[in-house]
Amino acid sequence: MSSHKTSLAQALGAVLGAIGASVLAGALVAAMITPSIAVAGAAVSGTVSVFDSLPDDLAIDRQAQRNRIFAVGDGQPVQIATVFSQNREEVSWEQVSDFAKDAAVSGEDRRFYEHGGIDLTGIARAAVKNLASGDVGEGASTITQQYVKNTFVQSALDLPTEAEQDAAYEAAIEPSFDRKLKEIKLALSLEKQYTKQEILLAYLNIANFGGNTYGIQAAASRYYNTSALNLTAAQAASLIAIVQSPSALALDNPSNYPANTIRRDVILDWMLSDGKLTAAQHAEAIATVEDATTITLTEPSNGCEVAHDHARYFCDYITQLIKDLPALGADAAEREANWRHGGYDIHTTLDLGLQTAAQDAVWANAPDNATTLNLGSAAVSVEVGTGRILTMSQNKKYGTADGDITRTAVNFSTDRAYGGSSGFQPGSTYKVFTLLNWLQNDHGINEVVDGSSRTVPQRSFVDTCGGPWVGPYPFRNDEGTSGQMTVAKATQKSVNGAFISMAMKLDLCQIRDTAASIGVHRADGAELETNPSSVLGTNTIAPLTMATAYAAIASGGTYCKSIAIDRVVGPDGAELGGQSADCAKALESDVANTAAFAMSKVMLGDGTADRANPDDGVEYIGKTGTTDSSNQTWVVGASTKVATAVWVGNISGHYPMRSYTSPKRIKGGLIRHDIFRTIAIAVDNHPALRGSGFPDPSDDLLVGSGVAVPNVSGQTIEAATAVLEANGFTVTVGSAIASTNAVGSVVSTRPATGAIASRGTAVTLLPSDGSLGVMPDVIGSGDVAAGAALADLKSRGFTNLNADACAVLPAERASSAGNVVDQSPAAGSPAKLVDPIVLTIGNTAC
Repeated sequence: MSSHKTSLAQALGAVLGAIGASVLAGALVAAMITPSIAVAGAAVSGTVSVFDSLPDDLAIDRQAQRNRIFAVGDGQPVQIATVFSQNREEVSWEQVSDFAKDAAVSGEDRRFYEHGGIDLTGIARAAVKNLASGDVGEGASTITQQYVKNTFVQSALDLPTEAEQDAAYEAAIEPSFDRKLKEIKLALSLEKQYTKQEILLAYLNIANFGGNTYGIQAAASRYYNTSALNLTAAQAASLIAIVQSPSALALDNPSNYPANTIRRDVILDWMLSDGKLTAAQHAEAIATVEDATTITLTEPSNGCEVAHDHARYFCDYITQLIKDLPALGADAAEREANWRHGGYDIHTTLDLGLQTAAQDAVWANAPDNATTLNLGSAAVSVEVGTGRILTMSQNKKYGTADGDITRTAVNFSTDRAYGGSSGFQPGSTYKVFTLLNWLQNDHGINEVVDGSSRTVPQRSFVDTCGGPWVGPYPFRNDEGTSGQMTVAKATQKSVNGAFISMAMKLDLCQIRDTAASIGVHRADGAELETNPSSVLGTNTIAPLTMATAYAAIASGGTYCKSIAIDRVVGPDGAELGGQSADCAKALESDVANTAAFAMSKVMLGDGTADRANPDDGVEYIGKTGTTDSSNQTWVVGASTKVATAVWVGNISGHYPMRSYTSPKRIKGGLIRHDIFRTIAIAVDNHPALRGSGFPDPSDDLLVGSGVAVPNVSGQTIEAATAVLEANGFTVTVGSAIASTNAVGSVVSTRPATGAIASRGTAVTLLPSDGSLGVMPDVIGSGDVAAGAALADLKSRGFTNLNADACAVLPAERASSAGNVVDQSPAAGSPAKLVDPIVLTIGNTAC
């Protein structure tokens, strides 16, 4: 140190002992930043009171750093994503190389261990230069002051909007009197509260090392693919060189290498001069060339686009849930601010093994590059009884599309509010909510309803929370099943007409409420519609919602909200809890179990989802769904352990799935089944998730409040009507049918005798037209004469008689000549009275 600098420092030290810190600070700052000696005195006196009024309560706090997202793999946490606003990983004193610590001191504040927060010698030097130049060019900032300034910068970057960030950032770095004064006072305060070691470590963790890289650990990883602990002298000096001017000296741009090397070598020289390096270490470091052989640029994996390739949409869903996560704060704004600041470990419900199987199944069966239609697919699985989301996959790659048809940032599995779409019509998978409400109203699955395609008046529907609905409602069945059938059969074959008949005996509002009680809601946030067509699945719903609802049925009626986060670990290592599934009984067990019994038949040989059944010994319940023109196709099903929803259809547009053929030569309407079956097999092979048999249905709900249709065959219309009305049925009379009964008497009914039908059901009487007779036996023992036989037949009403046929009798039967030996139709057969009756007459010769 020169004699001039020594005497100046000593003089300032003497001043410090003679006057208060306020006066000293005012004098130093005024001299340093006021480019005119003439006003310095006034500045000093004005600064004293300002300095005293400034706050001095700055604490060393944690800095913004990385958030980590974990799935579960083989029972252990597996990191699937890193999400951060700033690339930083805070480290402890022991995790930083001595070279880095020494480079920081030698390069940024050589008297760090000697001053009390402000460097008097440095300030004096800066003041002289500033006064000489007439500008504020020198700041004389110590490491402590730089830490203070960086905390202001960090506070600016934590603000919610870009405009607020920019304004606060400019205020944090502007070379103003107020900022410098505040910086000095806070630096002095920090030095009183913390050790030099704590301040130096805080500085190394907060400093910017270019772009979005903050802290010595992230810098070591990004530029050298190493840790802060393992930095060499050359590497440490190169990194510390960056903080002087990150944009000009950062090592992510080869054009910065020469300037960085110059600054690095200055720091290395000072380290040698300060006794922090030996001559040999210094020579080795100086000889290190900064180029592609010594700099290993490693871009940090930030965000869901670079998450685990099988879990990127789930990663996106987690980030969308942050605003609702109580563990991160009291309200959405606080939670998102804490998330931006980072340092959280999010332990999710995702089972990585199952997720891999599910994602592979979707990719294998639903191509992401189809051009015939805008093909989309999603599959999501939820654990029964807990609501934990185990899988979430779709056919498109995650990310911004930019015209690439294989990519999308929209998560098809979730609601619009959580990064999803507006949902998709679930078709007949929605019918189970009518089935549930049917059972809630004491109807049974063995009750018979009309399954015919037809047109019904919309005013026939009760809707206590909508309507009244007017006009005709025409509908058709998707396949050939029609006529009278049990509700169980209608569920197995997914017959539209039957479910419309059921809905006409219920309240559309109650059907909606039943669906809502197990979590069903529209993906676009609108209210569930209750018009008559809603029974057949016209509301747009996300696959996650459908899986969660079916899980409630499979559980015996307990609804659990879907959850994706088991627990959160805070930046300080504290356990902060996760999402709450809020499980509660939503359906009576008898209702849920009887519905499950009916739904189990859907997965068997005659059911619409038999192709989706894994056939591995685990019982499944389920339902298929196909919308008009097969625009969307679904399978939703469950074992007693896991519920899965699979959607395959048009993201936009209206191309029939049944007209599409996949590259695997599978018809579009069958893709859903193959995806579901593959996922179900993986689930059933999971030792903790293999399902068992479902409980038996309720005996009462097999029959329900239905009544067996009594046998009124043979009765008059009036008598039969009285019997049926006494049993609670309404009566209609159909067209007469051919019968041996007396004209006008009842032949049969629809529903048939013995069928279980609910009270109020219209039973149709089918009267006889009397056009049939029963053929008598006119052969006898061979002793009925032709004349007598003809007379008998005429008396019974037969009109078309023929006795011309002749049969030669053997000699021993010659006595039967002239008698009937054969008749057509045979005795006891019904025959129309106008049909030809042929009698064969025996004779000795013909």
